[in-house]
Amino acid sequence: MASNPFTSAGGNLTGLTRDIVPVTPSDSVDISAGAIAVAITCKLGGGNVVITTVEGFDRTYPISLGEVLPVGISRVKATGTTATGIWAFLV
Repeated sequence: MASNPFTSAGGNLTGLTRDIVPVTPSDSVDISAGAIAVAITCKLGGGNVVITTVEGFDRTYPISLGEVLPVGISRVKATGTTATGIWAFLV
């Protein structure tokens, strides 16, 4: 599991993210720098996104086209993820 990049951020994150990157869901590979959020940009609608939070919990979330899921994420899992066009906002 990736280390929590938000540990020293306090209770409130402000400012811009430093980059956005497309995400290929994987059951074994973390997002390289930890993500502050993920967004779904596909034209076909949303679906489920299965994430591992920076706290180490796996969560399944039904996400819609254009929606942003604002949570610290270390991994987007392939198993169970049906959404496509996933982008990570990096801290």
